[in-house]
Amino acid sequence: MTPLEMKRDFFKDDFFATEVTGIEIEAVGENYAKCSLRLDKRHLNAAGSPMGGAIYTLADFTFAVSTNPKPDTVTVTTVSQICYLNLSRGEVLYGESRLIKDGRSTCFYEIDITDDIGTKIAVVTVTGMHINKE
Repeated sequence: MTPLEMKRDFFKDDFFATEVTGIEIEAVGENYAKCSLRLDKRHLNAAGSPMGGAIYTLADFTFAVSTNPKPDTVTVTTVSQICYLNLSRGEVLYGESRLIKDGRSTCFYEIDITDDIGTKIAVVTVTGMHINKE
């Protein structure tokens, strides 16, 4: 099984992100993930733009894919901040993670949200905590 297939298998039961929202895992690497969300009417607000919650869900899921699973720990979000920069006029949103710091018990990531026409939609910073599986 490839690393991408392993990640998809691990997250198949994350029904909110994968089934309800429709996010797909596109690429993975060590401490890295790229996920996509094809926009449709369920993702739009009353003004016809992608809802902030849909954008944030893409970022949070991208973070989760970047940091999980690890052999003895799971990583969860403890603090997150999102800065909305532009409206999307595209059809697909992408979340792409970048590890800034990984420590023994915490980590810090930046997630860029862009659309398929190259517009940077949002930047999300996430602090995560590594929790021992027991």
